[in-house]
Amino acid sequence: MTRLRTDIWVAALIRQVETTGAFVTVVKKGAVEAGTVFLIVDGGDGTGDLYGPAPQSIFDTDRPADRVFSQLAAGATLADLETRLSSERRFDPDLWIVEIQDRRRRPFVSLSDDSQADPRS
Repeated sequence: MTRLRTDIWVAALIRQVETTGAFVTVVKKGAVEAGTVFLIVDGGDGTGDLYGPAPQSIFDTDRPADRVFSQLAAGATLADLETRLSSERRFDPDLWIVEIQDRRRRPFVSLSDDSQADPRS
């Protein structure tokens, strides 16, 4: 089973977010076919949450092509999140950064069991 290209996956995420009335923007485009995706969820109060790929050990063997995320930071200042992502960019210049502005702080992605309950609902 092959994984959906990152650019197509991000386009689908954008459509999903926009249908709820939240705002979304691609802050940084990465590798089209297999770029890693990080999400900033801006709560509109000067703080945000950061989500990144879940560790490989989390992936379901029945669905290995799914993208699963873990919460990396919660309620951090947006400047702190940018600092953290700067170091991620130095490590992986092909990553994607997507920012969602949503007062309900929904990431709109599948979360690993070690993260909060899926807030898409």
